[in-house]
Amino acid sequence: MNGNQSNTLAAIALALGIVVAGYLIGEALIQTRSSERQVSVRGLAEREVPANLALWPIVFSVTSNELVDLQRKADDGVAKVRAFLASDFPAEQISVSAPRVQDREAQGMTGDGRRLDRYTAEVTVTVRTDRIDVARKAIQRSGELVKDGVAVIRSYEYNTQYLYTDLDKIKPEMIAEATKDARRAAEQFAKDSGSKVGAIRTAQQGLFSIEDRDQFSPEFKKVRVVTTVDYYLGD
Repeated sequence: MNGNQSNTLAAIALALGIVVAGYLIGEALIQTRSSERQVSVRGLAEREVPANLALWPIVFSVTSNELVDLQRKADDGVAKVRAFLASDFPAEQISVSAPRVQDREAQGMTGDGRRLDRYTAEVTVTVRTDRIDVARKAIQRSGELVKDGVAVIRSYEYNTQYLYTDLDKIKPEMIAEATKDARRAAEQFAKDSGSKVGAIRTAQQGLFSIEDRDQFSPEFKKVRVVTTVDYYLGD
């Protein structure tokens, strides 16, 4: 066998080796990818719950040219608010903030000829209660305070807040519901693709969100959580 023939045979052997090696590597990749087929799905759980805590700020203002008289008027207003609340809420659910006093003269608010008292103060009486229905009824009657001479301030800043604080009680059940919902989504995908759902590869729980059910009923909350789960797929 001459040198040229030897070189030709060596080249053919090398080419065959490369082809075989490529085939084997390809088979290995196919098997690996097949064994790691997976699907990522999201599961949702939602619940509507009633708020269990109300924060009701009752803010009123008083004015006077004398600080001592201003404080007297503030104390008188607080007494009237407490009397209004006494039949519905225990004393420990009612708190009073220190008056927020403003000196109009010092701020140049009395130099245009208007006859305004020099001092004005805002006082906040806050009701913190778990008696949601009682609070809502009392809020509807709060106009009685105005009739009694209390200058109640109405603004978005002083809206009543309704909160839900028992999230830990429903967390486990909602996580389970979200996981089941994710499983249903994975099974539907597997059915459509001719596969079978395997074990969980990874799972990630999203953050819980608590929002008002709608703008007209903030005393009801919508609790929501989304869970992301990766499942292995089999044939």
